[in-house]
Amino acid sequence: MSWQAYVDNNLVGTGKVSKAAIIGQAGGVWAASPGYNLSPAEQKAIVNAFKNLGEAQAHGVRLAGRKFFVLNAAGDQILGKDKASSYLPRWADGCTIVKTKQAILVTEYAAPIQHPESVPIVVALADYLKSVNY
Repeated sequence: MSWQAYVDNNLVGTGKVSKAAIIGQAGGVWAASPGYNLSPAEQKAIVNAFKNLGEAQAHGVRLAGRKFFVLNAAGDQILGKDKASSYLPRWADGCTIVKTKQAILVTEYAAPIQHPESVPIVVALADYLKSVNY
């Protein structure tokens, strides 16, 4: 299966992920949703976030120009919520970023999709990629 098929079918195609990209830990975007553009600086920051989870939690992450608060950063996962005010509906939007052996799955979900619906989809694909040494 191609990397783009993982994004299209296993992530966005589930209806539980709104936007997704797979980036390499050594750099570069392997696949992405149409119009979901992670800048080189954002890609580097995502890779570095897993080297210093505390830093990511303190400063958040930026995905395709959108800032997310990091609510939980542990092990191979970073979970965040949109930086918009908690009084605005966008607060329900969030991100799930999961590191595998060679790649990082970067995903966003938008309301009415909720965190408990989206995260297991991303983690399941990450677990599969880890099982085949990616």
